[in-house]
Amino acid sequence: MGYYDHYRWRPYVSVAERRRKAEREMQKLKKKGHPVSPVVLEGRTIARTFWGKAWCDNLERYSDFSNRLPRGRAYVRGGSVVDLQIAPGEVSARVSGSDLYKVAVKVSAVPKARWTSICTDCAGAIDSLVELLQGRFSQGVMARICQQKTGLFPAPAEIQFSCSCPDWASMCKHVAAVFYGIGARLDEQPELLFRLRKVDEKALIAKAGKGLPLSKQGPAQDKVLAAGGLSELFGLEMGTSSEEQAPDAARAPAKPTKARRPAKPVFAAAGVVTPARPAARRSSATTKKKAPKAKTKPKAR
Repeated sequence: MGYYDHYRWRPYVSVAERRRKAEREMQKLKKKGHPVSPVVLEGRTIARTFWGKAWCDNLERYSDFSNRLPRGRAYVRGGSVVDLQIAPGEVSARVSGSDLYKVAVKVSAVPKARWTSICTDCAGAIDSLVELLQGRFSQGVMARICQQKTGLFPAPAEIQFSCSCPDWASMCKHVAAVFYGIGARLDEQPELLFRLRKVDEKALIAKAGKGLPLSKQGPAQDKVLAAGGLSELFGLEMGTSSEEQAPDAARAPAKPTKARRPAKPVFAAAGVVTPARPAARRSSATTKKKAPKAKTKPKAR
């Protein structure tokens, strides 16, 4: 059944016909270079993650929206939000109805004083950007971020919207469908919430870890590998420091050690022939010269 427009009921258009018409319009936009981004749900659940649920819950808590938003649930579940674009401070969308309608939503930026207060209250409680975007933090941080009027999510007074449909209601079902579509989009890209509110999400974790004392203690004794362990592990002869040698030197005098012959260079495997070493010369002090034999006189005949 259609709705009343200019003193007459508009003809009813089936859901299948609306989708075909919307698809034709989206194909035209694609040819013009518009990045079409429809809201696609898996099943009937609109939001599954912390950020998507928190967005929808925040809007439904306000009496200005609570009795109007349900009109858009069927639309977003039926795939009527055929395009949704989130930019800093504004959302533009196209919703398939009896015609293809344009919806515009403007959201004011978070006041600087409020954002500073949020960052201060959450300082040190959020460890990483991944933890922030996945919504894996304490209940206290969740409550602070989702706090009405003083949290990150917008209040009705901070939202303005319009739709090109002829419905006289201040919030028509097309606008309501877009609001739920924003919640579904935050499931996939939670960073868009910070972009919409014109704040930097990294500021929430900028003070994480500050003020924590740096540990001056060394590693535990049982985690230090001794020199003997290193020599056994790598098959090396580890030298000892002078401090380690002092007690051993006091106990017994060092025994003289024989000089080792230098290791022969290993060139035979590579086919390199090394020149033979020259024979060591004997010292004159250790060698005795043989005395010449005495000459004998010939006997007289």
